[in-house]
Amino acid sequence: MPPTAPTAPTVKAPPPFPYTERDLARFRETQQLAYHCAEQVAAWIEPGVTERQATAELRRRLVAAGVQDFFHVPFAWFGDRTAFRHFHTPLQFFAGNRRLEEGMPYVLDCAPVVDGYTADIGYGGKIGENRVWDRLAADLQVYRELILAEVRARRPLNEVYAAVDAQIAAHGYDNRHQVYPGRVIGHQVTRTTVRGPAGVNVLGFGVRTLQTLGRELISERLHGRSPLWADGRSSRHTPTPGLWAVEPHIGFRGVGIKFEELLVVTEDDAHWLDDDLPHVRRWSAGTAGTAAATEPTEPTEPTEPTDEPTTLEATR
Repeated sequence: MPPTAPTAPTVKAPPPFPYTERDLARFRETQQLAYHCAEQVAAWIEPGVTERQATAELRRRLVAAGVQDFFHVPFAWFGDRTAFRHFHTPLQFFAGNRRLEEGMPYVLDCAPVVDGYTADIGYGGKIGENRVWDRLAADLQVYRELILAEVRARRPLNEVYAAVDAQIAAHGYDNRHQVYPGRVIGHQVTRTTVRGPAGVNVLGFGVRTLQTLGRELISERLHGRSPLWADGRSSRHTPTPGLWAVEPHIGFRGVGIKFEELLVVTEDDAHWLDDDLPHVRRWSAGTAGTAAATEPTEPTEPTEPTDEPTTLEATR
């Protein structure tokens, strides 16, 4: 019997893109609502406000604007907590009694749901002057461009993560999204259709979120994929068509900053859902400086007191 010719490996076609233009418009509206409320709270907070007060105000404004449920409860991090310094358990992500002071950075994070359409956003800001924050805020533009280019090239998600890591190292910063549970830089977002109780949270996540996420984890794993985007084995696949909430989070000593917004991934392309967002407008206006076009230099020393190590290497 003549030898059998080797069988070509089977290449699985990506699943079809699941959303219509109307769906994308609704996701965009929810994301705009989330950022609008974050900007309102950013204008409201002042020295002396605690993280808990900030999250309560953010939640109040979201509910008043029509939010019916949350993918996760609102978060606020002040000072060195923006860089997740000394975070060892998931409970440390919840808002605490840290008070905002002059010169401090802050991050607001919320994930509202309206009619099942989910957004998940991160908003970074500062009170007063902080030159380290200015530099990180400007350099953050590089990561938005890098992630889009890598996803458009259909690179496996874990390799996109590695490319972001390499850029963080080139800038002389720390990867802070690796501190999130699961080390995730992003996760898929869908329209919630389950009928669990709205507005009820367990460990910070909405009951409907947990039901939907559990179903997606099982479904995606059956196809060799994951709805969670990290740097491990489960992310060794090309980007799955759909919507991804992406949140590169960088830090230098006691200063951390991120953006989080929705990335649209189709079968053969990708684009950010919306460019009319606070961080994009800031870069366009040049109010956070210009993203580094030359070899990066080490940022200026932090202006706020910190008990962090005195060299960048010591923070790793």
